[in-house]
Amino acid sequence: MLGYTLRRVLQMVPVVIGATFIIYALTFAMPGDPVAALTGSRPLPASTVTQIREAYHLNDPFLAQYGHYMWNLVHGNLGIDFFGRPVSGLIAERWPNTFKLALTAWVLKLIIGLAIGVYGGLKHNRAGDHFALIFTVVFLGVPGFVIALGAQTLFGVQLNWVDPAGIGAGWPMAYILPALVMAFEASASLARLTRTSLVDVLRTDYMRTARAKGLSPSRSIWKHALRNAMIPVVTYLGLSLAGMLGGAVIIEAIFNIPGIGQLMVQAIHNKEGTVVVGIATLLVIVYLVFNLLVDLTYGLIDPRVRV
Repeated sequence: MLGYTLRRVLQMVPVVIGATFIIYALTFAMPGDPVAALTGSRPLPASTVTQIREAYHLNDPFLAQYGHYMWNLVHGNLGIDFFGRPVSGLIAERWPNTFKLALTAWVLKLIIGLAIGVYGGLKHNRAGDHFALIFTVVFLGVPGFVIALGAQTLFGVQLNWVDPAGIGAGWPMAYILPALVMAFEASASLARLTRTSLVDVLRTDYMRTARAKGLSPSRSIWKHALRNAMIPVVTYLGLSLAGMLGGAVIIEAIFNIPGIGQLMVQAIHNKEGTVVVGIATLLVIVYLVFNLLVDLTYGLIDPRVRV
């Protein structure tokens, strides 16, 4: 198991390097001058601009800038923004809001997705199954920002049930609407996976054998079918929490939640590449760590995957 763990950790290294290289290249290719975006219509003296460009290596070629970034990253330094604040400090301030939003959405997604998926699987080719399929098609087909803007307008502006922007009411009330928007969009994938997995298990020979031996339908479903159908679902759920942390970027911008997603949008607007790459790198590492934990869990359950 130790060798398997080391191999999986070492496999993460080229992925981090490749992901950061692509992210850095895309940020480097953004049009416009970062210093001009910082100063706006009030340009700084030429000497100050030169000093800023040298301090942030903005005059260096792309590979040299990327080399500086990776050297700092290896030493645990995500760099500083144009106001001299450490990027790690900015992320630490915003991270709790993003984590609360993603975790709330993940729990709601778990409830909604599993309930609809199990109901659709048990009612295969009947009205309940058709409802589950329509639900998944609608929420997989409609873009998330459209659902977010519609929910914000209806429940926040028209009905005035929730604050349409901001988190002044604190957790959980201020997070419910944006978390529900994220949950409904993400639960469509979970419901489809759960339904398909459950239908496949119900068609297996051992389920037919269980029913032929007189096992009651409820006992065969709860004790055998659901347990086996949940194996791929559990794997998906482990990775989806990391994915929802990254998916909070758009929702935070729409609902004015001061998380790392809103910070990234502001950094893109200000062309602060250090902040953008720092946040993106952190999200990549979080996703890889979750993926590693899922793989290690598989390795413990099934020793064959360690080979």
